[in-house]
Amino acid sequence: MRPPIKEVEKFAVDEHIWGHRLYDEQLPHLAVLEFLGVLASNRANPLRPPATGDVTYRPQRQIRLRSLLFNNPYIETIRSKEVSDEDKWNQWTDRFNDDCAKLENGDMSYLRKVFNTFDDFAKAVELLRSSSFEARSNKRWSSKFVFPFGPDALYEDLRIDADGGASNDRRFFARTGELLYLMLSRAKNGAALGDQLINRLFDSKAPMNRLVRALQGETQTAGSDRSVGYLPHASHPRFDRLCEDWLAILSRDMPVYDALEHLMASAGLNLLLYFLECGKAQSGDVEPVELICEIVSRERTKVRALSGESYQFNQGLSLRAIRASIESVRLTDEWTQAGASEEPNAQSAALMRSWFQWPPENGSDAQVTGDTTGEVMIRILVEMAESRHEQHFGKIHAAWSRAVGLSSRRLSRRTRYAPNDRLLKTLVISMVDDRMQFDEFLSEIRNRYGMVIGDAEGARLVKEKLVDQEALSDNRANLEARLVGLGLVRRLSDSCSFVENPFTFEVAQ
Repeated sequence: MRPPIKEVEKFAVDEHIWGHRLYDEQLPHLAVLEFLGVLASNRANPLRPPATGDVTYRPQRQIRLRSLLFNNPYIETIRSKEVSDEDKWNQWTDRFNDDCAKLENGDMSYLRKVFNTFDDFAKAVELLRSSSFEARSNKRWSSKFVFPFGPDALYEDLRIDADGGASNDRRFFARTGELLYLMLSRAKNGAALGDQLINRLFDSKAPMNRLVRALQGETQTAGSDRSVGYLPHASHPRFDRLCEDWLAILSRDMPVYDALEHLMASAGLNLLLYFLECGKAQSGDVEPVELICEIVSRERTKVRALSGESYQFNQGLSLRAIRASIESVRLTDEWTQAGASEEPNAQSAALMRSWFQWPPENGSDAQVTGDTTGEVMIRILVEMAESRHEQHFGKIHAAWSRAVGLSSRRLSRRTRYAPNDRLLKTLVISMVDDRMQFDEFLSEIRNRYGMVIGDAEGARLVKEKLVDQEALSDNRANLEARLVGLGLVRRLSDSCSFVENPFTFEVAQ
């Protein structure tokens, strides 16, 4: 008997493979922001399972802050006027109150107490707005996010209705960050990571967080606690890998705000691999996930073609997992017993309901009647699940691999795996404690992330005559040259190179 998932529509299939829920429109940086909101609410016991019950949290809303940053278009116009400071404050207050009268902002007069002049206030808004995520996108103002400078800069995605009422929205904060919290809390070293994150990221006295608090005033929170999403795995090697990567990044000698960029890239890569690994496991494929990566060069190579084929194979993994998940019900003893019972159709429907929350008991689905056999029910559910899967879950591989810099269409008509400089830098920061021999580095990224670049890691491809060894050797040389250009590889001789992490010479404080 699988646990029921209350918030699913009509049936649950994807959710029992990956969790409720991963979502393509919630890109990795948004997942980390949602994760930090859950962490902030549980900072007294970070990344530790609760003694009783489920993990809950009460998200912040910070409507005044986001109104000032993203729903305040006239501040610059008023700032540039040749009028007194008092007139600027009065004109801005009139305009802002007219536009935001229906919101939960309340009295904004506190701003005049914390900023000496209107110009200081406008500069603070400009600074925080420039550091925000997707500030120039066409997203609604209530779905734009300031950089997480501290606990006061965290808030959930909101939908604002015509009457000014605010409700949480699950489009950009779709629970992927909640699952990220559960993953890390179930990792072996989750508690140690929780302590590190609280120490490094939740300093309320940090200058930028104090500036955020000056704009926001009193914290605004949701009215009640919420339970986090559903994660079907009590443990998973990918949870531990992600946790170790984050601990490594936080140990480096770099400001925590710089480390956040690498935490987001690492989260995106590991979430993507979790998605692929679970899809493979569900479809019965025991081979590890393989990402054949081209290091982009101007010449078209066989590695480029293989990388595109690898991308397409992985793109189809999740859809194969959906079909396998539904059809696996046939392999159970309960299915055999249902077929041999006096009411095979009703018993088959009951078993399907316990697995997939479908068909409904009240008979509201017109496709299923008392005469519908178990085999027909499986076929109907496969068709419905595949159709729904392609709307969002099926787009995760493409959306996330592009967002973390793993895939590209540069110099090619086809998308393929071609890691960019930012992702390569994150891999070095995550993996290399001080220095690592280049061949060992290639072997490690194969073992940790399934990325195939050189001839040693691609021995299977050479053996199966899919590519010649020289092409993979050239690909290896291209990566070495890229890392040399980034200042991450030192060549001691033609046959001896070391990958060096420039941020490990002393532990960050």
